[in-house]
Amino acid sequence: MSARLEAVLSAIDAANAADPTAEGEGAQKGPAALLYGQRMSSELSRVCPQASELLQIAARGQHIERWKMPRASHPEGRVGYLAWRKAQAAFHAERVAGLMAQAGYAADDCRRVAAMLRKERLKQDAEVQMLEDVICLVFLRWYFADFAEGRDAGQIAGIVTKTARKMSAEGRARVAAEFDLSDHLARALAV
Repeated sequence: MSARLEAVLSAIDAANAADPTAEGEGAQKGPAALLYGQRMSSELSRVCPQASELLQIAARGQHIERWKMPRASHPEGRVGYLAWRKAQAAFHAERVAGLMAQAGYAADDCRRVAAMLRKERLKQDAEVQMLEDVICLVFLRWYFADFAEGRDAGQIAGIVTKTARKMSAEGRARVAAEFDLSDHLARALAV
């Protein structure tokens, strides 16, 4: 790992360590954003061990300081939700690019990671798509069960379908192979 990659990952972790929300259990318990970033890096390393430094940075910084802009900061409903997600992506992109610049990365590298975090050219850019696949895998592996609790089967199938639409064919195949999905959810995955 290069010194500047180590510096930027450490800076992202330091920022995320300030998350007031705790998550996890036992030795894994800690600030939610810090744990999420570590899970993103771990999943990326597992599914894409040859990931570029820039993709590694984007994965670790995906939700940097997310708690600073709570969902309640935008109106209820789908339009408000989408506006919140877009604002979060812009914030994450700017924040991570700033940390990269401080660590000595060139402006082009900072812009590239910012574009990945804004999900520009999803389905067309292999690294952006890999980032999205990793995001979806982390969601399904670590957050889906809690998210699905209290929702009916139709809502859950809808969530799986929306998640699957964002993923590559390879990512969907990985989900089918690695997760024990009911027939109903397996059909929802096959979009």
